[in-house]
Amino acid sequence: MAAYTRSVICLVSMERRVFLTRGSGIVVEAKRYVRGLRRKPVKVLFPDNEADKVIKPRPQSPPAGQNVKRREKEAKIPAPARRLEERDFVRATSNVQSDVKHVSVAKDHVDGLRFERAFPGDKRLARLASVARSRTFREHQGKILLEGRRLICDALDAGANPQMVFFSTVDRLRELPVAKLKRATLVKVKFEDIKLWSDVVAPQGVIAIFSRPDPSRMNFANRGHSVPLSLICDNIRDPGNLGTMLRCAAAAGCHDVLLTKGCVDAWEPKVLRAAMGAHFRLPIHPSLDWDDIENHLPKPVTIHVADSSCGTDTSRETNDSKVNESHKPAKAGDYGWVSTRPNHKNMRYEEYISDSDSDSDSDSDSDSEFEGLSLPRVDAKLYHESWAQSPTALVVGGETQGLSLEAVELAEKTAGHRLFIPIVPNMDSLNSAMAASILLFEGRKQLLKLQQTSGREWETKAKQQFS
Repeated sequence: MAAYTRSVICLVSMERRVFLTRGSGIVVEAKRYVRGLRRKPVKVLFPDNEADKVIKPRPQSPPAGQNVKRREKEAKIPAPARRLEERDFVRATSNVQSDVKHVSVAKDHVDGLRFERAFPGDKRLARLASVARSRTFREHQGKILLEGRRLICDALDAGANPQMVFFSTVDRLRELPVAKLKRATLVKVKFEDIKLWSDVVAPQGVIAIFSRPDPSRMNFANRGHSVPLSLICDNIRDPGNLGTMLRCAAAAGCHDVLLTKGCVDAWEPKVLRAAMGAHFRLPIHPSLDWDDIENHLPKPVTIHVADSSCGTDTSRETNDSKVNESHKPAKAGDYGWVSTRPNHKNMRYEEYISDSDSDSDSDSDSDSEFEGLSLPRVDAKLYHESWAQSPTALVVGGETQGLSLEAVELAEKTAGHRLFIPIVPNMDSLNSAMAASILLFEGRKQLLKLQQTSGREWETKAKQQFS
């Protein structure tokens, strides 16, 4: 009996030991499983094609015990002290934010003017192309595009109104009179963007959009050196020629420049570059009818036209003094490239006839064509003879379209002359811009000489009266 009892106790103890061992094993496995879920992986390895990717572990929330401890700590702090701490924290945060804002704003200021930074895809940069390439856009929107420090400075000095200035660096902006840019929007862009929208090979890093200037409101610096001489550009289609003629007119001290409707736009970028700032040194009146041209000129004015066909006869160079006595042109062909019919509706006709040295067949055709048509008769003069003895206007036609018949009619109406520059044989006529420069400087010389002579005569008359 004792032996049986002993065996039963040993069996129970063995089963209990086995059960505890299994139970402990379950608990241990459960604990290991939970610990595996809580572990933070240092690095996750991917296959070879995604070896560079690393997944960062998410920030874990603090344990519940820490939250309890924090609540207990806050509960121990009195309410007034807790409010003071929160207020100090808010003040410190606001001070830090204000300091950050102050730093960022100060960084976008240049000599007291705030500028903006262009973001990728900024539509304001696309306006540069519209203003530069579209004459219709410039006329409808009333805007012009100026590029380069010198041209922008000339416009600001003349009183032009800037709307928007794009610059690549702050140093480029400081090269301009910053005090005159207070009403303009300043935008800092990358030089690559300016190079993309620029129309020149080597851009200077500054482009500006201005309001279309009104000649009556501009402050021209050369007004004190001007002479009563006006330039009328008739059918000048080449931008380089027009820009050069504007530059010569400004250098010769012309009073103003008048452009007919057949001319290229005076505010085209190529014209602006060729003119070298002449747009802001004398008034330029574009897109005028011939009636408007007469209204812009002073009433006692003499209009002369530049005619190259008079020099085709080499004998005229030897007989300079007899040119204006015997030459009486009878047809439009004697004026060089002249329109065959009057242009009353400001429409340009393409029927032009050749020079006076054409063959007999063409002469007979032209005679029959102009039969019964009353043509203007204008005497010819060499360019160095006296023709600028009063307020004068000079008409220069384009090399392709030539003079309009209205220009020759005005010359006849005001007792003007056909001016020509003699050249050596077997050479074509001069470039229109070159001919304009020669005639303008000759006109300036004659007008200045006339002013000096009239001044001396006035002085002599005054001395005679007081003597």
